[in-house]
Amino acid sequence: MQFRYAPEIRSRFPQLCSRALLVDSFDAKADPSDEITRLIAIAEDRLAAASEGAFPEIQAWRRTFTAMGLKPTQYRCASEALLRRYRKERTLPTLHPLIDLCNAASLAFAIPVAVFDTGKITGTLTVQSAHGNEIYESFGGEIENPEPGETIFADDDGRAHARRWTNRQSGCSAVRQETSQALIVTEALHDTADKDIAALTSSLTQALAAVWPHAAMKEVEPL
Repeated sequence: MQFRYAPEIRSRFPQLCSRALLVDSFDAKADPSDEITRLIAIAEDRLAAASEGAFPEIQAWRRTFTAMGLKPTQYRCASEALLRRYRKERTLPTLHPLIDLCNAASLAFAIPVAVFDTGKITGTLTVQSAHGNEIYESFGGEIENPEPGETIFADDDGRAHARRWTNRQSGCSAVRQETSQALIVTEALHDTADKDIAALTSSLTQALAAVWPHAAMKEVEPL
């Protein structure tokens, strides 16, 4: 499994920091509630001090969305959307143990965490500018084409596995009950992104090991 950034993305956003983790041999029967509770407590402490819009992690993504020509209050990065929802409802959706755990980690660190079923990805997964003919499948099954120039996650078959970078993932490669291998991608652009993504990865790796002791984990170096 290879994960890379197209040269134009690296050039436009030189401050980008990211890490990718390949997780193998997990299942949907595990109970991540203890680890989720721990991570949510971190988010609670941060939200008690300020709303998510004041977090440097979120502010950096808002600037990035503006640079991409998107209204940051209309299209939000995944971590901001989670934080907003949690602040209002004080709960997170229950989807799959791995997704629920990664959502809690995203909430705690205010950093987008994308999770892809590798069995649905052909070849290399690349963050790139869309040509406009890529195929994106929504969670409802609708088929869309990204706008030309839009930042997407694309595979070698021309499938878009996320639109507007960290805004919306595809239903095609969503983790489901039968998924046994996934690629977890974390991305940030704020001043302390490198240190914070390292802390997120360490915390998430420990949580994954606690929930799935027999799972195999390997860091994938973004190209």
